[in-house]
Amino acid sequence: MAQKKESLGLRFLYNTIVGRLFLKVASARWVSKVAGRYMDSRLSKGMIKKFVKKNGIDLNDFYSDGFKCFNDCFTRKIKEDKRPIETDKNAFVSPCDALLSAYRIDKDTRLNIKNSIYSLPDLFENEDLAKKYESGICLVFRLCVTHYHRYIYLDNCEKGDNVFIKGKLHTVRPVALEALPVFKRNCREYTVMHTESFGDVTQMEVGAMLVGKIKNHHTDGAHSRGEEKGMFLYGGSTIIVFLEKDKVSLPEAYFEATEKGEETDVLMGQKLGDKIA
Repeated sequence: MAQKKESLGLRFLYNTIVGRLFLKVASARWVSKVAGRYMDSRLSKGMIKKFVKKNGIDLNDFYSDGFKCFNDCFTRKIKEDKRPIETDKNAFVSPCDALLSAYRIDKDTRLNIKNSIYSLPDLFENEDLAKKYESGICLVFRLCVTHYHRYIYLDNCEKGDNVFIKGKLHTVRPVALEALPVFKRNCREYTVMHTESFGDVTQMEVGAMLVGKIKNHHTDGAHSRGEEKGMFLYGGSTIIVFLEKDKVSLPEAYFEATEKGEETDVLMGQKLGDKIA
């Protein structure tokens, strides 16, 4: 299980009246765009050594030659043998390295995440899509700045178009999730994947404070389990996966940990559950 204390700065921004005034600027998209441009520039190269040392990153695990800017390091590609992908077609796998929380969606397509009530029609801005996941499962994969920030297709699938929804860019740390309904305020992009084993799975990538952008590689088309789907540029971020009712069986331990306010460390390609026959 993994939980970290929030910084004084974040507590100030999200838990005080004065901090909320600063937050209006800090969460604006233009601030993250400016930060993203800097992280893409050669001027940011000097940050790499300190970032690697502070976070205990072993660059031998990655293809790490020739970083020209900080974002080259942040989006470094991991060597295949460091993230083996479970190949059993009945195994449901994690799309990324992350801290996992698991929720059951109620019959009214609502879910309670960190004391914020989310309506799926609000998240998707699509009533028909929301109905598909009535009484299903929602998995929230929260990526910290230290995580590997590329993600994969979790099954063989035919995917639809990417749908982008404009919004703000709040941090996805728990202090923000407990103060605001972050996932329906932040910029996000989703696609419906018609998977081989698990029905229609919708995957939503959610941007966060100081994330340059969500970078999905493909529009619509056919893709394979383990194929890289995209990446986040600098910052923490979140992937939310929506599963239809009675398609995937997951260990009860994930739900119990979430109820206790705990998150579970998972790795990209790791088996999380099984197809329901």
